[in-house]
Amino acid sequence: MDLFEYQARDLFAAHGVPVLDAVVATTPEEARVGAEQLGGGTVVVKAQVKTGGRGKAGGVKLAHTPDEAAARAGEILGMDIKGHTVHRVMVACGAKIAEEYYFSVLLDRANRTYLAMCSREGGMDIETLALERPQALARIPVDALAGIDDAKAAEIVAAAGFSGDLASSIESVIKQLWGVFVAEDATLVEVNPLVRTEDGAIIALDAKVTLDDNADIRHPDHEQYHDHSATDPLEVRAKEKDLNYVKLDGEVGIIGNGAGLVMSTLDVVAYAGEEFGVKPANFLDIGGGASAEVMANGLEIILSDPQVKSVFVNVFGGITACDAVANGIVAAFQLLGERGETPRHPIVVRLDGNNADVGRHILDEADLPGLEDLDTMDGAARRAAELAAAEIAKGA
Repeated sequence: MDLFEYQARDLFAAHGVPVLDAVVATTPEEARVGAEQLGGGTVVVKAQVKTGGRGKAGGVKLAHTPDEAAARAGEILGMDIKGHTVHRVMVACGAKIAEEYYFSVLLDRANRTYLAMCSREGGMDIETLALERPQALARIPVDALAGIDDAKAAEIVAAAGFSGDLASSIESVIKQLWGVFVAEDATLVEVNPLVRTEDGAIIALDAKVTLDDNADIRHPDHEQYHDHSATDPLEVRAKEKDLNYVKLDGEVGIIGNGAGLVMSTLDVVAYAGEEFGVKPANFLDIGGGASAEVMANGLEIILSDPQVKSVFVNVFGGITACDAVANGIVAAFQLLGERGETPRHPIVVRLDGNNADVGRHILDEADLPGLEDLDTMDGAARRAAELAAAEIAKGA
């Protein structure tokens, strides 16, 4: 989960990282009041969106008075920055910058370790620096058990070209940033720029943090950082039911057991759908189990999507046999009926693997309304696409 800058800044402050005072505003008037609260002097008004390039897009502006802060906020709020609409701004105290640096620590998945990156050249796109002047960017592996202690911090800053008292000051902030990384179960902590002010202070003038959602169980307070306003409502509902669901923009709903199978199903449906002008509507992995409740919840979420015109349930029976899946589908229809959510669109089921014949027999015997079962993945995908197109044609 990526945080907004103001959220990351608050995390930094909670862990002792030096930051500037700031307030968040959703209207120009709130920005004016916030600038007054910050002393009425020069402030920076920064768009709060989860993407880079804000400055180049005009989403970061200086203001020298509270009225100017309101005007700059009015210019920024509502902007579109790389597909992200600005709904709030952060108004932060200005700083007299002497030099700008760069620092980050991240999970290096390719090398199965952590990686610290540091440079004396901050304030620019790190990707550009890494490409054009790679020698200016120090890359230091960090052992997960040892972390960034005094020795590792000294190694990082030396590799980046810092020395003397400045090196000591940078080392101190780097260790604090590592503390954020560990304590909050982050996969990325980045500051660009980390600055030295004219009076010699080292301050994190920017803040970027990505948290590991898998660690949410250890951090109930992280719920406050979830931006549900930017999440599709169906994805929010699916998460509440512990479903692994991603909304797409097509018309054929997909349910499968196992991420690999679901991804393959998306490809097959996309290919078959070219003939009928339809596409997959979602990714939904129900995992290894297929209980009646899980299947009912999955069908309920998918069928509540107004774009969905048919559903393709693609299951390979392994540890959970196909007869258990079939019984789950039958029971799911019963549960949906009790909830007043009887499926209103056709459903195509393909069962393969352990006890597939038994599972298909169960479905045939149940004679569920609107349900068809087919033997092959390609055939079932094509049929689901065909049915979706037919539903669209009749305005269903």
